[in-house]
Amino acid sequence: MGVEKSIRARVRAGDSVAFGQVFEDHARAVYRHAIRMTGDWAVAEDVVSLTFLEAWRLRARVEPEGESLRPWLLGIATNVIRNTRRAARRHQKALAKLPPRDVAPDFAAELTGRIADAEQLAAARAALEQLRPAEREVFALCVWEGLDHAAVAEALGKPVGTVRSRLSRARSRLRELTAKELAATCSTRSMQRTDTDGQIAGDRGLAVRSTKETIR
Repeated sequence: MGVEKSIRARVRAGDSVAFGQVFEDHARAVYRHAIRMTGDWAVAEDVVSLTFLEAWRLRARVEPEGESLRPWLLGIATNVIRNTRRAARRHQKALAKLPPRDVAPDFAAELTGRIADAEQLAAARAALEQLRPAEREVFALCVWEGLDHAAVAEALGKPVGTVRSRLSRARSRLRELTAKELAATCSTRSMQRTDTDGQIAGDRGLAVRSTKETIR
């Protein structure tokens, strides 16, 4: 470590200045991971706050030597997201018991649906939600966050071989599911616009190929 303590050692010792630097260095990565996993900006912001609160609580577990703390933080964020999902499901069940109320129509979804990129994102997210949670987490950390297998294994507390097999399954399933989602979107729009010149189907075919390339 040299004369000066590493940032890991300083965080472990409860150095708030060092922890602030960790936040500056990695908050954006945690937020990016959260928004991709949840699809909700507000929830992602809460995940960032909860992640760093939990990281501070668990600071004594940080090894004094090592490289970036990003895998450790993303592992904590993944656990926070799991808990957030459970809480959201409980909340939805509670809301379902309430009497219905009139809701003003929301035209945002209709406008967004006209943008091909948004449709691809929606299809990818819908496909991602159909994966098993363990496969979804590995895919997000390996592909979206760019962590190697060893770093993901560290973040999730799993063997490297388990990470590899889950990622392989996730890639295969996502290619299949995303293509189906986009095909379904194409079919729906074709039925709604039977008087068009047929360009939509061609555009969706390109979208399917583009998304396949992204997932690959």
